[in-house]
Amino acid sequence: MLSELAIRDFAIIDDLQLSLGAGMTVLSGETGAGKSILIDALGLLLGDRADASAVRDGRERAEISAIFDLADAPAARAWLAERELADESDCLIRRVVSREGRSRHWINGSPAAGRDLRELGEHLVDIHGQHAHQSLLRPGAQRDLLDEHGRLAPQLSALGELVRDLQACERDIRELDATDDAGQSRLELLQFQVDELQALAPMPDEWETLTAEHKRLANAEQLLRDGQSLLALLTDDDTASAIDRLGQAERQLGDLAALDEGFAGPTELISGARIQAQEAADDLRRQLDSIALDPERLATVEARMEAIQDLARKHHCRPAELPAQLDELTNALERLEGGRARLAELQTRRDQLQAEYADAAGQLHQARTEAAGTLAAAVTDGLRDLGMPAGRFEIDVEARPEAAVSAHGHDRIQFRVSANPGQAPRPLERVASGGELSRISLAIQMAAVGGTPIPTLVFDEVDAGIGGGVAEIVGRCLRRLADQGQVLCVTHLPQVAAQARHHLQVAKQVIDGHTRTDIGLLDDDARIDELARMLGGLEITERTLEHAREMRDNAES
Repeated sequence: MLSELAIRDFAIIDDLQLSLGAGMTVLSGETGAGKSILIDALGLLLGDRADASAVRDGRERAEISAIFDLADAPAARAWLAERELADESDCLIRRVVSREGRSRHWINGSPAAGRDLRELGEHLVDIHGQHAHQSLLRPGAQRDLLDEHGRLAPQLSALGELVRDLQACERDIRELDATDDAGQSRLELLQFQVDELQALAPMPDEWETLTAEHKRLANAEQLLRDGQSLLALLTDDDTASAIDRLGQAERQLGDLAALDEGFAGPTELISGARIQAQEAADDLRRQLDSIALDPERLATVEARMEAIQDLARKHHCRPAELPAQLDELTNALERLEGGRARLAELQTRRDQLQAEYADAAGQLHQARTEAAGTLAAAVTDGLRDLGMPAGRFEIDVEARPEAAVSAHGHDRIQFRVSANPGQAPRPLERVASGGELSRISLAIQMAAVGGTPIPTLVFDEVDAGIGGGVAEIVGRCLRRLADQGQVLCVTHLPQVAAQARHHLQVAKQVIDGHTRTDIGLLDDDARIDELARMLGGLEITERTLEHAREMRDNAES
């Protein structure tokens, strides 16, 4: 249940704090006061698309937050627990929209994605807009409503997975079934390229090894000449080598260190330098011993590198990438060569999936037929409650196995209604009267949500197009629906507003040239005044007030 709602700098709302209770709550106000803005804010909080227009003029950001009591929302509690977002028995959702249109979201203080708000919101609030009857004219919306009423999500999920597998199988078959000249040419080209690369047999890291060896062989003469010269500098006794000089310095510093400990540090450093110089000379000697002038090996390496470079240019890749190119072309060749054998396997798999799809679609059809019976009976009862005593509602579930494979199955769903005695049920889209269509839409919505586990139901002027005694019946139906949880209703009808347990008034004001909307909870006296305003014209008379009191008293009794 929605217990608290806070809105700041959203549209024409400056700063609003609302506490809401169980039962039926109505929002009323003058035309244009912004009654539906509250519903828009709630929808935005629960994941509706946002843009910069949501931010109040002159402000940097809009902020909306709400606290939900989860005592009557087990599905929401399970969703939060699964994601480690649970926080005792309440849930705090917060959304901030910047002037640039960027949004940030939090659930119980933890950052969340927009899809998280939508998923969680589906377990908390169900919003029925004033134009819901327009969407109900679409076959897809009728099908979705029936599936939701029948709790058919598991069957639809399984059917959707079958459809995805079947479509993937058919896609593979089409690819493997390409036996034209182009496909054969591709096979021959791949075979030639693979044979050519296999003849060369490039090895991983071979190019790097060849490059290093070529550099050493091509510069062997310089390496030997300069290396021997450096070795002489380090070790040649005839020219007072660097090692001998370091040894002499080590001995002299040792004598000085015996006289003054301050020379001990330099002595250790010179000693280390002599040892490292000797090790360097040994390593240099070993390296020079491994180098030889080998023109034949140099020619062999250059020929190998030239062959690798030629093939790399043909395949538009770097020389080091040839081994990976060979693997890729080999795999492609194997797929094509094994395609014929795999084609038969895929065709068998396709036949199996088609049979499974037909069976699953048939089971879905049966479940829909059963759900259609219960929903149609509930809507028919609702129509009679809403002043259509001869109203009859039917749902036609027609199986069409010849239809294209679909994740929704092969059924055609059509809502049919008869509003008058002796009139055969007709498709919903052919109902001419706007008032009748509004009542039919309301009856469908109330029947569909009657058994819903969602704790908060919102109706945004779903009573448009009706009035008089029918409006009072609508109000009573909404009040009965509120006995199961919480109902918020935006209305312009006093007959509906009188049935509410709580009454919020929406008022628009212009202060210092700026428009703002305020919403306040009415006490008993203020509620009578608001009902009188909804009943009367420009002048509220005592008779109008008396009528408002009578309407409220009748609703309470």
